[in-house]
Amino acid sequence: MNTVTPWKQLLLHAIEANSHLKHSSFFQLATIGGNGRPSNRTVVFRGFQDETDKIQINTDCRTRKIEELKHCPFAEICWYFTDSWEQFRINGRIDVIEGSNSDSVKLQEREKTWFASSLKSRLQYLGPDPGIPSITEDLPKGVSLDPSAGPVNAFCLLVLDPDQVDYLNLKTNTRIEYRCSRNSNGDKCWTPERINP
Repeated sequence: MNTVTPWKQLLLHAIEANSHLKHSSFFQLATIGGNGRPSNRTVVFRGFQDETDKIQINTDCRTRKIEELKHCPFAEICWYFTDSWEQFRINGRIDVIEGSNSDSVKLQEREKTWFASSLKSRLQYLGPDPGIPSITEDLPKGVSLDPSAGPVNAFCLLVLDPDQVDYLNLKTNTRIEYRCSRNSNGDKCWTPERINP
């Protein structure tokens, strides 16, 4: 069982302290493209998975980031909180959970996250394929979504399992790097090290 880590406590505090700012729920997700170049975009924080330190992100399985993550599952998020002047760079492996996943527990997490999203957010997965030339900005006529229906095929849950966190507080000029290892039971153990900002 994972225990609450010091960096997670710092992050939860930063989220709370900056909650009055709409942009505080957005962060950047960087992946490696098939061409070896970095690929970055802004995504929405969808919470931690249950009582763990794993970070959830909703996305469309038709986006380029899915192929990038299948090619290289390692990614980094960067989250900056403007009021408290705190930055979190969280590095780890991302698990891509699509509807075709054979793990029933992961599919339940995907469904739980789907129903936790607003109806407006769910509707975007019925639109045209992302990243192709746009013919219209609207959803096709007659498209509707049953609020009680489970996830559509295009909906994908990404779960980032952190193994390194770089925390920077510009107000206190403090920088701490947290590195993850596993104990003999397989539980995560985080080691903090104060480093120069």
